[in-house]
Amino acid sequence: MADCLFCKIGKHEIPSDVIYEDAEVLGFLDIHPISLGHTVLIPKVHAENIIDLYEEDVESLFLAVKKVTEMLEKALTPQGFTIGINHGKVSGQAIDHLHVHVIPRFLGDGGGSLHMVVKNPPQEPVKETKERILKFKNGS
Repeated sequence: MADCLFCKIGKHEIPSDVIYEDAEVLGFLDIHPISLGHTVLIPKVHAENIIDLYEEDVESLFLAVKKVTEMLEKALTPQGFTIGINHGKVSGQAIDHLHVHVIPRFLGDGGGSLHMVVKNPPQEPVKETKERILKFKNGS
């Protein structure tokens, strides 16, 4: 997409601090890091979110996430990682191009788990939710 910031970064039209690159994925340090080594990985093809990404590109993206996490672990020796995707504006997605955050975590960093992101427990029983979801299992 011509006016997409991450597409431009993926094509090296806009400079970034690249720490990983292969034919399909680019990984660079976040310009507003929330932790030492906070990295963003993007597919080089434009996809607004994980649903829009071609299935053949999902594997390469997540293999890159694994490789970058290993790099960060060796280089920075954090005690853990938070790895995630903000999907859609309501979740905090600021740029309409799929990107995965790999955030090194350190003892006492003040952060929490993914379970702290949302406080909106469902009112329906889990089994009812399961039935609703499984109606669409085969793309129905």
